[in-house]
Order: sequence, then structure tokens, then C-alpha cells
Amino acid sequence: MRLQEQPYPVRMVLKVAGLSSAAWYTGSRAKAQKNRPGPKPMISDEELVAAIRQDLASSCFHSEGHKKVRARLRRKGIRAGRKRYLRLMKAHNLLAPVRPRWNGSSRRHDGTIRTDHPNRMWGTDAKQFWARQHGLCWFFGLIDHWNDEILGWHASVIGDRFAALEPVHQAVKNQFGSVGKGIVHDTGLFLRSDHGSQYDSRDFQAELTYLGLVHSPAFVRSPECNGIIERFNRTLQEQVFDVHCFETIDEAREVIRKFIDDYNRFWLIERLGHRSPLEFKAERQNVLLKCA
Repeated sequence: MRLQEQPYPVRMVLKVAGLSSAAWYTGSRAKAQKNRPGPKPMISDEELVAAIRQDLASSCFHSEGHKKVRARLRRKGIRAGRKRYLRLMKAHNLLAPVRPRWNGSSRRHDGTIRTDHPNRMWGTDAKQFWARQHGLCWFFGLIDHWNDEILGWHASVIGDRFAALEPVHQAVKNQFGSVGKGIVHDTGLFLRSDHGSQYDSRDFQAELTYLGLVHSPAFVRSPECNGIIERFNRTLQEQVFDVHCFETIDEAREVIRKFIDDYNRFWLIERLGHRSPLEFKAERQNVLLKCA
């Protein structure tokens, strides 16, 4: 009998005892595995669960899904099917919580915002968070749509147009060597943003023109148009702002700085073949060098 078939008192007993649904039908599961046709698995369920727990405990991130765990353990030589990972992590309450999907867009974005080369489209956005001594503070980030790498970021108490320009200046300097008039002109680089007051301001637009960046505003009330940075902001919320309570903006900056460094180096992204942004970038650069 599976968990959904269990009476309410049994579910309560398992929950209070800290046991998963697997504890209810371990006997029948073990018998089924014993009589299962086909080759014997290279690793038992108990060993695989232990490896999963160890991987989750050693990760610098929180609440990761079964696909990322499987990808990391494959690199260590532990091979098992994706559905087996899903089953075991679900049975032992190791799965990450999942948000319900919602589509409230008034206009759907039916194109693609991913690029095949670096520095073709950047995305930028703002997010608010709380610090006890300062109240609501602001985070501004800039991401490359090619490999989801964070190229620049800024955290401040005041979230005006000048704060929004900080990650833009960082990204331009890091990718093109300096910040100057027309430095990005004729590169074909677009900057995607929503219609926040910072991005629609005269000063922000004038600076983009000075740098040679072409502004590519998202559709109104269609966050999927700026979905790359929006997805990162969700990750930032779950991994940082939902986990830490900041006293000051300086404390927040230190935590955000470490997370972004870990994100660029270690955060596995499914569309990149479960590689991190910098890992994907390095592999592509090596391929280009071999082809040159």
C-alpha cells in the first residue's frame, strides 16, 4: 500500500516519527526488487540513498532536485536511472520543494531569448530584499543569455537608475576591457530589461547610448521575455534571501558575493548539459581553440 492509499492516522504517525512513505511498504518493495527481472543494479537502494544524502550535505546550495544530484554523482562514477533517483529522493523526503506554475501574461513571448554565442544578449533586472538596519534594499544583476553567467551585480540601499547602471558598467569593463564611448558599438549586443522606472529613465537610456548598447525592452507584463535573469532572481531568492537574515547591507553583500561566485562555478544548468556557466564557457572555448 502506497502513501496515497494510507489512512490519515498512518500518515500522521509516519510524519511525527520522521519516517518516509518507504517505511510503510519497505517489505513489499524489497520483495519486488528481489524478483525483478533484468540485470542487478550496480548499487543498492541503501547505498544510493546514502550517496545522495552525502552529496546534498556537501553541496554549497540548498534544496536541489534529483537531476542535479544525479549529474554530480555520475561524475563520481555512480550510475543509476533518473526515475530511480526521483523515486528514492521522493520516498526519503529529499526532493526540493516545487512551486506551482502560473501564467498570468497578457501577451505571450513565443520566440527564444537564448543565444548561440556570448555577448549577444544580456539581461538585467532588480530585486528587493530586507536588511534589519536599512529596511528594504536592492539587488541589481546582469546575466549573459548564452551561458547564464552573472557578469555584474550591485547591492545597495537606494535602488535608483545609477545603482541599476553598476552591473552594466561591470559587465562592459569585464567583457570589453574598459567603459567608454561606443565601446560596445557594432558588436550586435542587446540589453534586455523590463519597464522598471530605473531602466526607462532618461539617464539610464543615455548611458546605454553612450556605451553603444542597444536596449531591448521586454513586453509589458510578460516576464518570460526577460526570463533568464528572472530565473536567476528566483534562484537567488531561494538560495540566499529565503535562508539568511541580514543585519546590514554589507553583510548581505558578502553573502551575495559568495553565492554568485559559487553559482558561476558550480550551479548546474540543465539546458547546458548540467554544466555550470563557467564550465560550459571553458568547454566551448576549448572547442574553438581546437578548431582554430
